[in-house]
This record gives sequence, structure tokens and C-alpha cells, in this order.
Amino acid sequence: MTELSPSAGAGFVVVLTGDVLTMPGLPSDPAAAHIDVDEDGSITGLF
Repeated sequence: MTELSPSAGAGFVVVLTGDVLTMPGLPSDPAAAHIDVDEDGSITGLF
């Protein structure tokens, strides 16, 4: 299977051949922005 898809923002065409998995983009508010370490070394916001 061959698939062509335009990547308009980047200005090129992406060609996928065979069984290729593409990675999704990050959300506008990534979870890593909510991870914090306090003075005692306790980590919050991981899960």
C-alpha cells in the first residue's frame, strides 16, 4: 500500500509505503507542563 498526503504547513508531500505508523502531534496543553517538584522532593502531576 502506498499513500500520499500533503503536509501543507511544512510545504512537502509525505509518502507512506508499507505498514508505517505516524506519530500524532502534541496537545496544546501537554501533561509535562503540570509536573512539579516541591522543596521536600515530592513530585506531583505525573499521574
